[in-house]
Parts: sequence; C-alpha cells; structure tokens
Amino acid sequence: MTDSPPTTEIDYVEIQESERFATLRKSHRSFVFPLAIFFLVWYFAYVLLGAYAHDFMATPVFGHINVGLILGLLQFVTTFAITGWYVWYANSRQPQQQVGG
Repeated sequence: MTDSPPTTEIDYVEIQESERFATLRKSHRSFVFPLAIFFLVWYFAYVLLGAYAHDFMATPVFGHINVGLILGLLQFVTTFAITGWYVWYANSRQPQQQVGG
C-alpha cells in the first residue's frame, strides 16, 4: 500500500483572471520586453556591423585589439548584466506580488 500525497486542485483560470496575477504579469512584461528589445537591437547591430562595416570593425584600438573584438566581448558583458539585473528585479520586487499564498 502506498501513501500518496493529498492532491490539491488548482484553478489556473481563476488565478489567470485574478487582479494579482494581472499586476504580476504587467510588472514582469514592463521589465522584460524593453530589455529584450534593447538586447535584440544591440545584437543585430553587432551582426550587421560585422557583415557590412568590415573597416570599422577592424579599426585597431590598442595593439591587436580592434573594435569588433571589443563589441563582441561587450555582447557577453551585456548578457550577464541583463541576467543579473533580472535576477535582482525578480528577487526584490516580484516576491511581494506573488500570486500563490
């Protein structure tokens, strides 16, 4: 005989239609969408510069380091910065707005 944990029915439709969930979703989207748009514009600008602005990307900055290398490394920096910013945002603002509980 196995002891199964008690099952709790969750009304997902009720949660989705609640005011708390709408507030949480609006808060999340107002943070994520602008950052996603910013990053995509920044990423595609880098790709397009690499494809069509060879001379600019090959401009030496110091030694064998050129603009293309710096912009490429900044892609990684931007990715980690956005991730860190989102983690901070999610941990500091959204727990106060959690739907469950």
